Amino acid sequence: MGRVSEKVILVTGGARGMGAAHARLLVAEGAKVVITDILHQEGEAFAAELGSSAIYVRQDVAQPEEWCQAIAAAESKFGALHGLVNNAGIASMAPIERFPLDQWEKTLAVNLTGVFLGMQTALPAMRRAGGGSIVNISSVEGLRGSPGLHAYVASKFGVRGITKSAALEAAASGVRINSIHPGLINTRMTENFDFSSFPIPLGRPAEPQEVSQAVLFLLSDESSYLTGSEIVVDGGLTIGVPQKCQAVENIF
Repeated sequence: MGRVSEKVILVTGGARGMGAAHARLLVAEGAKVVITDILHQEGEAFAAELGSSAIYVRQDVAQPEEWCQAIAAAESKFGALHGLVNNAGIASMAPIERFPLDQWEKTLAVNLTGVFLGMQTALPAMRRAGGGSIVNISSVEGLRGSPGLHAYVASKFGVRGITKSAALEAAASGVRINSIHPGLINTRMTENFDFSSFPIPLGRPAEPQEVSQAVLFLLSDESSYLTGSEIVVDGGLTIGVPQKCQAVENIF
């Protein structure tokens, strides 16, 4: 308990799924949390459930003025901003020859431009607070390709890269910036997936709370010497070429 006690943290896409898991754990560990989302009713209800340590602000992360409003709400309600979790994200799938341009642009606007705007707007507030930590949620698709997910892959590689360039600039002012790369997570977005078709060495998808533990670590002072780093939470999905044990035995 108390690993982020009295820290003020903004979580985008926090009304449900992974974002809600992050917000719930952060409040349990002592933080004041600003939940933002475009899911207005779900966001308000979730903030009310968390109690006085949380507020909800409606926010489209692709809109610069809505970032200014969200940061202002954090400082007005809780007095400062110490942490940011750039969690909001969307995905769409199509072969690259038929990938709709509007879906490409929308995905990059939310997943990549939203992260850029978040860091750009939050950094001055964190400097006013004396430092802080930004956690950018990328993906295993920011480490390798995935057929059909072209805009998502491009955006998540972009998040991985801008995390490092921004970390170089922010370090001198006491702000750390790191990325997390989740694999297959058991959320509403993946509820129709056939989990057995994914070669995950640990044999199952992650629960959202398992990613939240990494978020908590990066926002806490326990990670005080980490910046520009990547934490991969994927059950081993990206560590090697999958082979059945029988095939490996035959080789040797």
